[in-house]
Amino acid sequence: MNDELRYLMARTVAGRHSRRAFLGRAAAFGVTATMANTMLAGAARAATPKQGGTLKMGLGGGQSTDSLDPALAASQVPFMYLMTTSDRLTDVAPDGSILNRLAEEISSSPDAKTWTFKIRKGVQFHNGKTLTPDDVLKTMQRHSDKDSKSGALGIMKGIESMKVDGDNFVVTLVTPNADLPYLMSDYHLAIQPGGGIDKPNAGIFTGPYKWTSNEPGVRYVMDKFENYWDSERGHYDQIQMIVINDATARNAALQSGQVQMVNGVEPRVAGLLKRAPNVTVAASSGRGFYCFNMFCDTAPFDNNDLRLALKYAIDREELVNKILAGYGSVGNDMPVNASYPLFDSTIPQRTYDPDKAKFHFKKSGYDGEVLVRTADGAFAGAVDATQLFQQSAAKAGIKLTIKREPNDGYWSEVWNKKPFSASYWGGRPTQDQMYSTAYISSADWNDTNYKNPKFDKLILDARGELDKAKRKEMYREAGMMIRDTGGLINPMFNQFINAYDKNKVVGWTDNPNQDMMNGLAGVLCWQA
Repeated sequence: MNDELRYLMARTVAGRHSRRAFLGRAAAFGVTATMANTMLAGAARAATPKQGGTLKMGLGGGQSTDSLDPALAASQVPFMYLMTTSDRLTDVAPDGSILNRLAEEISSSPDAKTWTFKIRKGVQFHNGKTLTPDDVLKTMQRHSDKDSKSGALGIMKGIESMKVDGDNFVVTLVTPNADLPYLMSDYHLAIQPGGGIDKPNAGIFTGPYKWTSNEPGVRYVMDKFENYWDSERGHYDQIQMIVINDATARNAALQSGQVQMVNGVEPRVAGLLKRAPNVTVAASSGRGFYCFNMFCDTAPFDNNDLRLALKYAIDREELVNKILAGYGSVGNDMPVNASYPLFDSTIPQRTYDPDKAKFHFKKSGYDGEVLVRTADGAFAGAVDATQLFQQSAAKAGIKLTIKREPNDGYWSEVWNKKPFSASYWGGRPTQDQMYSTAYISSADWNDTNYKNPKFDKLILDARGELDKAKRKEMYREAGMMIRDTGGLINPMFNQFINAYDKNKVVGWTDNPNQDMMNGLAGVLCWQA
């Protein structure tokens, strides 16, 4: 069935989409009214979640240094357990719309500069404390503090002031921003009692599951929180997340029944895994990308000609074909693609060009080897991708030396610390959030050390521009700046490829916003 129809059918069964509209859309795909009604009836029977049981997930992207502090979350496993145990003010639906969560109502001034979030009443934290607007205020204040090292610091820089007004959390921005509700969905902004100021890693949130056991880099256990406010989330009695960083071992654990769900299926084996009688492979296109980051302020990468040489020296098509096995698309050395609103598809696509790579390499004046760090845990197929990069660069006379790093500690000791390394991003719901999180000068997660006042001003101005045509042009200019002067080598946008035991797991819905149903697979699925 078409992904769009599957999603609309789920919303229709849930009462969020009209039956008539679904029948009309189904007809556009050649589905008869009788068949469409049969589909709806079957979906309605299957859509009633079964309560109870234990879900075991096999996850890559975990390490012994992982913390329960939301500010420090930097890889897939922390993302997953935060989305499972916490709530944010908002979430983003598969169709890109905003879902109100701890903010039950959202309104703004006509110029989109002042925003009011009415905080939901009757919500409990896992320690029994009742959520208040002050908890929200203090959470946001903590993430605004540069000493918190928060991954959301770039977002918070756009806020001029915050306050509590009765039941409301009120934000005044430096400049207008129609995207603010999307920014509040960032997984780092998990609401904590007292903002988590006293003990940020206590693991106390408002989510459907509460912490039972935390073994960083090994195993995480979460039990259902019986006082959770939303009956549509949290159907299992317990969720166990088992760290299995080796992709082959994850797949084997799924096929043998040791786990019922895995992330990070390598594209080259996805076709084989599909043949397993109990396995469904779920792939969804979105905003995630596999990349290589260069520090723009560290030699030899502080020379833009050297950066351009490396950008021209990577064969994007080869990587998409051999690493992604077609489960993705070529990148263009910027962090956005056509899945983002206001993306300009007329931006010229950079291609592999050994001659241009040679030209810029010679012009840079650098003639030594270039050290690049990688690890299996950087992204699915990262080591193989780095080796292919090495081979394509050699044809341009550039010697790449590969240093393979341990998976454990990669995200704390290599990423954002070493000047040239393999990395990945899951993307963000809006261009502003992506640029604000990782590319403006003040962003704590500026993993290319790109610091350009002109770029910063452009993003700030675009944030406040309510004319969509003008805003699109501004984002075009921003993308070109990153592409031509930044430290990002983005050869490919990946699909999120996950797999689950179809005989034991029900309720899976593709979500292009992030991996594993935007991190909500354990929260929204239930046992068969």
